[in-house]
Amino acid sequence: QVQLVESGGGLVQAGGSLRLSCAASGRTFSNYNMGWFRQAPGKEREFVAAIRWSGGFTYYADSVKGRFTISGDNAKNTVLLQMNSLKFEDTAVYYCAARTSAAIEYDHWGQGTQVTVSS
Repeated sequence: QVQLVESGGGLVQAGGSLRLSCAASGRTFSNYNMGWFRQAPGKEREFVAAIRWSGGFTYYADSVKGRFTISGDNAKNTVLLQMNSLKFEDTAVYYCAARTSAAIEYDHWGQGTQVTVSS
């Protein structure tokens, strides 16, 4: 059973940085894609970034390109999201997600971690 546990959220001033961590367990993740999504109050959940364990390919939403960096530590089964130059509009609950490379939808989700950026 796949388990994803996020940590690292908190309150930060605009322009500041935070690093989110997602600890994955319960499976061998070598053929998985790992993603970060976020949901702000009153808005739909949106894609933020993703990484393919095999090959390390990364993908970003346009809104975070150049500010956020996703990376993976295969040995620790951990996915990190380094968030720099944070903006008020980055405020949201951030979720870690996983899917196999062959799957279309992400089917494993963490419980989420709150990120609040004060203006």
